[in-house]
Amino acid sequence: ILTSLSEYWFRVLKDIVPNHLITTNVDEFPAACRSHIDRLEGRSMLVKKSIPAPVECIVRGYLVGSGWKEYQRTGAVCGIPLPAGLVEASRLDEPIFTPSTKAAVGAHDINITFDDMVQKLGKQRAEVMRDATVAIYRRARKLAERKGIIIADTKVEFGIENDGVILIDEVLT
Repeated sequence: ILTSLSEYWFRVLKDIVPNHLITTNVDEFPAACRSHIDRLEGRSMLVKKSIPAPVECIVRGYLVGSGWKEYQRTGAVCGIPLPAGLVEASRLDEPIFTPSTKAAVGAHDINITFDDMVQKLGKQRAEVMRDATVAIYRRARKLAERKGIIIADTKVEFGIENDGVILIDEVLT
């Protein structure tokens, strides 16, 4: 299911930002994979190799989860002030970008500011990732709402390929 969902979203979002997907058709996989086709069919994808960016790119369109808890304490989410009087699960008119560190397996990611992200990646790369993340969320939210589905928030990951940025991992799953 994750493979199919990601394949769909990579296709729908490819005009926003390039992605790492080459194919999910196992007949197009390298010869070394042929003996494993039965296990790979429908559950794998051939992708471009890239260097994963050291941040998680998160966008929130509704005030839920840890964002709601932080808002109750501070009136802000990840340092971004929000209007007073919001209630749990309020739809945010403008989605907010709230990056975090990419923690090791078993550890928790830590929310960071956009300025922290700029320090890690450089201004241009950070802006490309932020803008692509928000554009991805806006498109997905619009498509999902037409089907009666609410996407409260999502996380996307990017890879560095040469001097560019590509969408990697799974998306909107």
